Amino acid sequence: MDSAVHIGAIVYGLLLVGAVIVRTPLTEALRIDALFIPAAGEKTRPLNLILGLLIAGYGARSLWGR
Repeated sequence: MDSAVHIGAIVYGLLLVGAVIVRTPLTEALRIDALFIPAAGEKTRPLNLILGLLIAGYGARSLWGR
């Protein structure tokens, strides 16, 4: 079960990184900046890159550190 959570974190982090590059309905729905910042737009889009790398890195580190 733990592995599934870590793999899910890696996938979600990679989708956030993809949200910076690709603009599809799926990636737009997953954007963290749109969830927490009221006036989210193109200026706040790079925040997804930073958070996506952190989430994917944490998931990978947790998965490989077992």
